[in-house]
Amino acid sequence: MARLRIVTAVLTATVATGLTSPVRAQGSLFTAAEVDQTKFVMVSAPIGSGSSAQLNIYEQRTNARPCFEMSGSAPAVVNPMLATFDFTGICNRYIDGNGYSLRIGGDDLGTRYRLSVIKSADDVQLMAVPTRNPSQPTYLIAKAGGPGNDFIQLVLEPGWRLMRRQYGKRTLGHLYVYRDAAPAADAETP
Repeated sequence: MARLRIVTAVLTATVATGLTSPVRAQGSLFTAAEVDQTKFVMVSAPIGSGSSAQLNIYEQRTNARPCFEMSGSAPAVVNPMLATFDFTGICNRYIDGNGYSLRIGGDDLGTRYRLSVIKSADDVQLMAVPTRNPSQPTYLIAKAGGPGNDFIQLVLEPGWRLMRRQYGKRTLGHLYVYRDAAPAADAETP
């Protein structure tokens, strides 16, 4: 129901302002709010045998019990403990584009970029890949610091952080992988 109200607000604002693109209207409707970065971990979560992976973000909301634990480094292995108990009210888990998207400054890029985990023999990287226009830059968001097929921590590159979507004064559940401005051209792709 809340999502329907937001979509209705976007469409109403589009008609009222004369904008023909909901993406432009959305950029003006939503803002980004700070979050405590220490409460979150970004994870390369294996799919199937682990040869491919997707982004998961885990949030520790209370101290009732741990949602995840980490061991090692470069790459750090994440044990998603929230999968072993009813984590309602204790943890949040963001596992797809409904839970997170890309935002640079005032521009919500969720419909124009996909956040993809790319695995190589040397590392695991989180990339922002354009979905509509392949001539747009690809951005390196985070990396693990080494290869792996387990649940692997992804460490944000300098300038990137997590923020929460905000509608007016209301903070929403959706997370942004956020940067104030686009990286310099030579820092966009590895």
